[in-house]
Amino acid sequence: MAPLPLIIMLLASAPAVDVADGRVLPGCQATCGGVDIPYPFGIGARCSHAGFEIACNGSTPFLSGTSYKVLNLSLATSGALLELRIAWTCYDRSGKRRDSEAPIFFNPQGVYRISNARNQLYVVGCDVTAYIQSRKENSSNAVYAYDYEYYTGCVSYCTSAESVKDGRCAGVGCCRVDIPPNLTDNSIRVGNDDEDSLDVRQIIYEFSSCSYGFLVDRNSYTFRRADLKMEKNQTMPVWMDWAIRPKGSSEFTCSDAMKDSSSYACKSKDSNCTNAANGPGYTCSCAHGYEGNAYIVDGCTDVNECLYPEKYPCHGVCRNRVGSYECKCKRGSHGNPLKDTCEPNLPRSALITIGVVCGISFIIISAILMVMVHHRRKLREFFKRNGGPMLENINNIKIFTKEELNQITKNYSIVLGKGGFGEVYMGIVDNKQQVAVKRSISVDEARKKEFANEVIIQSRISHRNVVRLLGCCLEVDVPMLVYEFAPKGSLYDVLHGAEDNKRASLPLGTRLNIAVESAEALSYMHSSATQKILHGDVKSGNILLDENFMPKVSDFGTSRLLSIEKKHTILVIGDMNYIDPVYMKTGRLDEKSDVYSFGVVLLELITRKKPRYDGNNSLIINFFKSYGSEDKTRKMFDEEIVSPEDIEFLQKVSSIAVACLKEDMDDRPTMKQVAELLQLLRREWKQRQGDQVADEICTESPRVISPINPTGAETPGYSPLLK
Repeated sequence: MAPLPLIIMLLASAPAVDVADGRVLPGCQATCGGVDIPYPFGIGARCSHAGFEIACNGSTPFLSGTSYKVLNLSLATSGALLELRIAWTCYDRSGKRRDSEAPIFFNPQGVYRISNARNQLYVVGCDVTAYIQSRKENSSNAVYAYDYEYYTGCVSYCTSAESVKDGRCAGVGCCRVDIPPNLTDNSIRVGNDDEDSLDVRQIIYEFSSCSYGFLVDRNSYTFRRADLKMEKNQTMPVWMDWAIRPKGSSEFTCSDAMKDSSSYACKSKDSNCTNAANGPGYTCSCAHGYEGNAYIVDGCTDVNECLYPEKYPCHGVCRNRVGSYECKCKRGSHGNPLKDTCEPNLPRSALITIGVVCGISFIIISAILMVMVHHRRKLREFFKRNGGPMLENINNIKIFTKEELNQITKNYSIVLGKGGFGEVYMGIVDNKQQVAVKRSISVDEARKKEFANEVIIQSRISHRNVVRLLGCCLEVDVPMLVYEFAPKGSLYDVLHGAEDNKRASLPLGTRLNIAVESAEALSYMHSSATQKILHGDVKSGNILLDENFMPKVSDFGTSRLLSIEKKHTILVIGDMNYIDPVYMKTGRLDEKSDVYSFGVVLLELITRKKPRYDGNNSLIINFFKSYGSEDKTRKMFDEEIVSPEDIEFLQKVSSIAVACLKEDMDDRPTMKQVAELLQLLRREWKQRQGDQVADEICTESPRVISPINPTGAETPGYSPLLK
């Protein structure tokens, strides 16, 4: 009588590998078909211990190299649930064996065990005896030397289908038996080939022509009479106990494993080693108070026991500790909070007195708190209305509180200036850094949205010639901005002495520097920033000067009216003396609108005249009238910088300004072109200054060669605006 093997073991483990935190190795697949694949199992090369490989085929996990489907892999129980085929033997009408099915061998390393605690052996059929058998270990521990010996089995007998009852498995049509531990490389022998059984098998052929034997999870199978004719390809869920077991070892414990730290599989420092309950070897688990994957370096993390009161009871005040938790009775009581025996420290009468006093105090404190809450709520409303939810995610500026702004500005005691968009106050941050605090005048909702947009726009700008935004305050009805301080004030102040006698002497070299660096700032905003920004209110009052007269472009009032995709606005805002006529008429704000306004600033810089001066005189109109005459143009220039050697450069600056002021936008240069022309002009002026010094030093004046046109021929790339 030939045996029918049903080999149902898992794969072996290999030495552990240091890995990063997580359930799986970095870059490895964590699940397959809804089944978690935790390390030491893994899918793909270098994703598992050797012998724990899982194949993911068509979104279904299999033991690698087999057709056995994986249903569950558990670190907590060190179990693996597989779907395995049943063993069967069928007979013909004469009662002789016809055919049988034998599953293949898939446990070459012999280190896993069938779970005796979670499975049972079932035998289904009439006149059948089945045994489960296991390999006998020999002295050489050879894995492939099979010498089977029987361990346990049972007998099922019946002579009629009516005697078999659904749900009953006690020897009539079905029998079952517990299996012993340490079963590996097992087979099941199903059948009865005795000659004396031929007559019985002929009688039962019509309702039980086959006999079946299989292992199955204790909670997953209930016998039915219809199972006397089971499908031959039927599968059953079977639990395996897996552990870290060296190949072929019949005895191996935690103490053995710890002798070699390189192969020791419990990699987390907060892990425990436990000897395997079924067979040799060991398993790893996180220590008490920790959870995670003990097979991974730092895979065990602290459990916050206070979040799981049903598992970690505490009838007092719970506080998490690393690896444990602390449970104390509430303040004013004593006892055992773990057993819910906390009692008050004071007698009842004292508690009543304290309660009355506390009640009165509570009413008073509640009233105070209501006022404070109302105040905080009002501040929060201001915060939201002023664009707080939009601005609080910007990490390169500081959001100041109202109290901080009061301290910084000393209750707004020093006013630096006023303009169309608000007031500016002096402030000091951290007792050392001077700042300018700007507060908008208007408080309507449109202005609130403008304020938030201004902050966003300026937070994206990083240029030495653009005033740096340090932070903002949102907890006030009138939103405020905090800027770096420019001690010289605005270019308008320096040119025209607008406030506090700030008018200062400005040689041509300084004015050229102001023109070049202001143009570079606007060029950066138009083409070099992370996204194009249109200023929309370029004027001398919005060009601030530091202690060295370095210009810093400020105040983005108009630009914040426009979205990134939108170039038109119904509300045209800006100084009418500088504003582009095209923008004024159409509401279309273009980078050439900034070019036009900068042209006005250039005229203002070389003439030291306001855009509208002496009552109703227009600088632009008067300059254009005199532009065709050299004498008239000379009279328009500021007397401080008019000299025979510099008149040529003033003419060239004026030609750039005239180009910026052309009526047709398309005929105006870009700010980048304006910056390049001014840079070229400044280099020529500096070279001229150097040549003049050389002429004074040398007794014989050398021939001066122009850096712009040394030969007198047309220079490629040299704009005719400078001729």
